[in-house]
Parts: sequence; C-alpha cells; structure tokens
Amino acid sequence: MELLNEDALNPVAKTAKSGMSTGGKILIAATGGVGIGLSIVCASFVAPAFRRICLPYVPATTEQIQNVLSFLPKSSTGKLLDIGSGDGRIVVAAAQHNRALRTDGVELNPWLVYYSRLAALRHGVSTQTRFFRRDLWKFEIKDYNFVVIFGVEQMMRDLEHKLIAECPHNTKIIACRFPLPSLEHVKIIEDGVNTVWFYDLSKS
Repeated sequence: MELLNEDALNPVAKTAKSGMSTGGKILIAATGGVGIGLSIVCASFVAPAFRRICLPYVPATTEQIQNVLSFLPKSSTGKLLDIGSGDGRIVVAAAQHNRALRTDGVELNPWLVYYSRLAALRHGVSTQTRFFRRDLWKFEIKDYNFVVIFGVEQMMRDLEHKLIAECPHNTKIIACRFPLPSLEHVKIIEDGVNTVWFYDLSKS
C-alpha cells in the first residue's frame, strides 16, 4: 500500500510552516523604519520641553517679519544674529532686505537648521547667511551689530544679561513677543502678538 507524506496531504499546512512571505517581511521592515524615522524627527521638536528654559518652535508671522525689518537699515554693512532662528525666515528676509548685511541664525533643532539652509539656497541668499546648530547660551555674540530675539518670558532676564555682557556697546536689539525686563526700549511697534521692541545698547 502506498504511503502518502503528511505534507502532501496538507499543502496549506506546508505553506504555513515555510514562514512569512518576502513581501510581508519588507512591509514590516518598511513600517519599522518609518516609525524610527518619525521618532527621531519628533524628538528634535519635543526635546526643548525638557530643558531648563523651553524655547518652542513658533514660526514668525508675516507681520512680525515686517516689523523686524522696519528697524533694519537697507544699505549699511554689519552682522545680524537671530537667536532661536527656527526655520530661518527672519535670517532670509533680513538678507533680502539688505544685501550688504551678513545674517546668521543659531538654532538647536538640527532639522530646522537643515531646512533653513535649504530656504536660504532657494531664495538666493545662501552666501550671505549662515545657520549654526548650537546652544544659544554657549554661542558667542560679541561680533553682532543687530540681534533679533523671538524668546519666551522665562528666558528674557538671563538673555538680557548675556547681551549686555557680550555684545558691542552699539548693538541694536530687536525683541519680539516679549520685551527685555530692564533695558529701556528706544522704539516700539505695538501690534498685539506681533509687537516688537527696539533697543540700542549705546543709549542704555
């Protein structure tokens, strides 16, 4: 009597034993890769919340950018620093506003730094701008004639001390959203959340 192999009687069971298909493995690997990638990107935006002073990424509005530019010269040379430069829109706009002005940004989030560099390249000001991935508290600001700040209330006092201690005596400071607590502002554009304060260290 002919004996039949058990696997021959049950081909479905044989297929199940052979393991997962190649397509299934690729799908799981791709899903895992996307999940890890999203986690890495999101971590860069969430991490600031765990620092002593949280400086969240909040893009500048069109009105805020125009208010900042109104305090910048259109032709004179100099160097500008945007503290917490985010996606680089202030740095790029300032470079377009004054082609003789060197404009830099300092930002801790690496993805925003990469995006800013691409934005500068796209708008034709990449040779005029620089973006640094640094901790703003450790970044040297002694060479800047103009400093733009989009800060939070909790950091303004410490930042004011850093500005006074390190900046040249004639540096112009433009603060957005929150004023510096002790310095006397020279001018102000009152515009709700888009309010901008202008300071001149030579007059303080």
